Amino acid sequence: MTVERTHVVIAGGGFAGLALALALRQSLGPTFEVVVADPAVARPAVDARASAIAAATRRMLETLGVWPSVAAQAQDILDMVITDSRLDDAVRPVFLTFAGEVAPGEPFAQMVENAVLLKALLARAEVDGLDLRPTSVTGYETGPQGVTVTLGDGAVVEASLLVAADGVRSRLRDLAGITVVGWEYGQSAIVTTVKHERDHGGRATEHFLPAGPFAILPLTDNRSSLVWVETTDEATRIVALPDAAFHDELEKRFGLHLGALEAVGPRQHYPLGLGVARAFVAERLALIGDAAHRVHPIAGQGLNLGLRDSAALAEAVADAARLGLDIGGPDVLERYQRWRRFDTMTMGIATDGLNRLFSNRSDVLRLVRDLGLGLVDRAPVLKRVFVREAAGLSGEVPKLLKGEAL
Repeated sequence: MTVERTHVVIAGGGFAGLALALALRQSLGPTFEVVVADPAVARPAVDARASAIAAATRRMLETLGVWPSVAAQAQDILDMVITDSRLDDAVRPVFLTFAGEVAPGEPFAQMVENAVLLKALLARAEVDGLDLRPTSVTGYETGPQGVTVTLGDGAVVEASLLVAADGVRSRLRDLAGITVVGWEYGQSAIVTTVKHERDHGGRATEHFLPAGPFAILPLTDNRSSLVWVETTDEATRIVALPDAAFHDELEKRFGLHLGALEAVGPRQHYPLGLGVARAFVAERLALIGDAAHRVHPIAGQGLNLGLRDSAALAEAVADAARLGLDIGGPDVLERYQRWRRFDTMTMGIATDGLNRLFSNRSDVLRLVRDLGLGLVDRAPVLKRVFVREAAGLSGEVPKLLKGEAL
């Protein structure tokens, strides 16, 4: 059997996996070989979602040469309003507003449709000559000198490092014996795209309703992306409704402030939960993206967390490679794990707490949270801190997220 040799194998050709591959290739040059294995690189799945790209993530995408293909289809988030009400309330008072830029002319976040961003990452990967394999990683064996990876097409590849970017149900994480701490919420997020009569003005709105948040996120061309959280049974029922009945349920929650509405994207729903891997590394293995963590979309940080993983791991590997060190060695992997686990745990705890605080029908909790939102709204310094956090620019930030090449 012929055994191929490469430096890194990445299992998973989604956002985190492709961003890591690009960062390694661009920082270490064409002689540094990276294999990306994922059946989806041949036929990306239909994804109705859109993501809030934090300012730090956009800087990373610019540095990797991906953003120019995305910029024309990105919508700046100019401000955000938060309401807290019941579904049948006649008025939805605004308790908290955010606005501002992290730098002149640089919004704290921009909305991009997932399919647009994935297409741009794949196109850049092809330009950079990355080895994209439309197959999966089926197994691996580690040794003192490297890791032997078996692919679904029968190929065997030896590398110094294997990266699991293979999603929430990561096969490689399971093979490594890494368990996940977390739980299901009994909620699902309905996602679709809506076209509306009036211009949204770059405003994002998050209505906190008893079943969960209903987020209206601005897109280009008088469209908005919806992240609509319900109990799983209710989400299943709503997605299956005929168009007219679905429109009625949508209008109840969306309101008429943007005029007539029309759902123009496919309806999909995704179960929600919290999950953080007990370890982000094992022998010659690193977990990134959804393989390492799963958080509630209440703060819109899931994709950004995954790309922060990619930036941190790329920097740790690039620094080691330039010093002639073993890029899959324990020191390199431990540096990555220390860098990312605290940030991830903090975000997981924060989103879990917010979801529990807002997704309930308690009048007492509603009073407490509304008082809290009102106090924050009157504290400009605290709001600036939150904007910087949402932009991904707080804490120990990897170079790529500052817009610096590795």
